[in-house]
Amino acid sequence: MADLTALPGVRRVGLALTEGGGRRLRFVASDEVTEAPLEWCHIDAYDDVPLTAVVRTGEPMLSARDEMDAKYAEFVELQPEEVQAMAAVPLPGIGSPIGGLMVFFDEEWEFDDLQRRLLEATSRRTAEAVRRVRAGSPPEPEPDFAEEAEEADRAARLLLDDDPRSVGLARRFLREFLEAAELSDDVVETAQLCLSELVTNAVVHASTTCELRATLDAGVLTVVVRDRGQARQREAPEARPDPEAADPLRVYGRGLQLVEALADRWGSERDAVGTTVWFVLETDNPSHGAQETG
Repeated sequence: MADLTALPGVRRVGLALTEGGGRRLRFVASDEVTEAPLEWCHIDAYDDVPLTAVVRTGEPMLSARDEMDAKYAEFVELQPEEVQAMAAVPLPGIGSPIGGLMVFFDEEWEFDDLQRRLLEATSRRTAEAVRRVRAGSPPEPEPDFAEEAEEADRAARLLLDDDPRSVGLARRFLREFLEAAELSDDVVETAQLCLSELVTNAVVHASTTCELRATLDAGVLTVVVRDRGQARQREAPEARPDPEAADPLRVYGRGLQLVEALADRWGSERDAVGTTVWFVLETDNPSHGAQETG
């Protein structure tokens, strides 16, 4: 943020980080970075603002004020008249962005190749810094599931052992949860396919117990698998297999590619305690049908 606020024409900079399995963004903005603490707030991931869009899609949004997409008209109107252009850039993560940067300009930017590369490089450095802080920081308190459950229409959790049989147990648990909510067979099948890959990764690579959390809120299903495998210093999961690998279809290849293809959003975050992997399905999305996996 300090780097960006020092650039000519930059009026204000915002930083957003995903939280709650991608259901919200923790956001802070400032026109000057000092030693004083910054005040954070939350943005619902389904609010129609540029930052939520770039975190959802992974694509930057660079535009002059009067050329911004009409669906953001209310957001644009809230900005001071001095703001002439805006840039929302995703913070690259594993599978999906871990957040985004929002830059407000008080002079026009052409967003030429050099300016685009500057914004992309800054977003990469920011993402790397966030990951270093998360991995090296003392463990944060675990989220209050009772509070999370109270906010959702339905919520459930299950502790899973470090055992291959946990994959089947997790599938049955999620199926019963979704059938009780009277969701379609297509949604149930899609959710089970995605969950199988997440739990398999935890069992194979973390060698610890893991926790499964499922919440259904306003037609949006969020499934989170949290392990405590940080002690092994394992690599966080990659969505795309290494083409040089002997078996490019191993778990971290085909499996998470499947999650990437089926889920509306997914992501992975590692901290000092372990790794959290999550996916989101919008249950009224007609594309969530059972698919061939073989």
